[in-house]
Amino acid sequence: MSSITQAEIKQVRSLREKKFRDESGLFVVEGEKMVQEALASDFEVVRVWRREEIGEAAMERISQLSSPSPVLAVVARPAEPAEPAFGHALYLALDGVRDPGNLGTILRIADWFGVTAVFLSGDCVEPYNPKSVQSSMGSIFRVRAVTADLPALARRFRAAGMRVYGTFLDGKNLYGEALDAEGLVVMGNEAAGIRPALAAEVDARLLIPPYGGSGRPGAESLNVAAATAVTLSEFRRR
Repeated sequence: MSSITQAEIKQVRSLREKKFRDESGLFVVEGEKMVQEALASDFEVVRVWRREEIGEAAMERISQLSSPSPVLAVVARPAEPAEPAFGHALYLALDGVRDPGNLGTILRIADWFGVTAVFLSGDCVEPYNPKSVQSSMGSIFRVRAVTADLPALARRFRAAGMRVYGTFLDGKNLYGEALDAEGLVVMGNEAAGIRPALAAEVDARLLIPPYGGSGRPGAESLNVAAATAVTLSEFRRR
């Protein structure tokens, strides 16, 4: 029967905090599906512990979930590139998205729609936050989340001949606008939207129109993850 040392328990527990994830370059993955996704990816899986090997009590101590899963892995974060790379394809950028559940869900949505990289402003929630990892449902191992200077990145896209799109409450109807199969789609902060410095680099301002028109009473806006799904779906439908 395998065991886990007190030092290992302490290290795994420390990875609940961003400070220690940053210092060690490690993060935690839990659940059979998630650990299998990690093992099948090009991420380095440092260690795997199973409940039947270390015991229920030890698994409860290292788990970050309210109901400990049967298996937990410690995984190394990939190195961040000095300058974000992209080709002629469709990409996503997130400006100040702060909710880890939203970020993880957006990675999953990007994965569904074949978007291979999501660029994050420096103040986005960390993609290796436990809630981001778990809500990605394994997509974090297929969709690269890369921190970038988003206004500079948008200028690079435009210089490469690709359009930059953004979602705004005063934008033009998404369903009536010309959309390319390649470019950068920008989604903004849950409350404040896309900031002015980045908005100035956007070529096409898009709006997801509410059913029945904007004058009707109802929800003020969509959740950013839901808006991302609607927007990417329309890009892929064309």
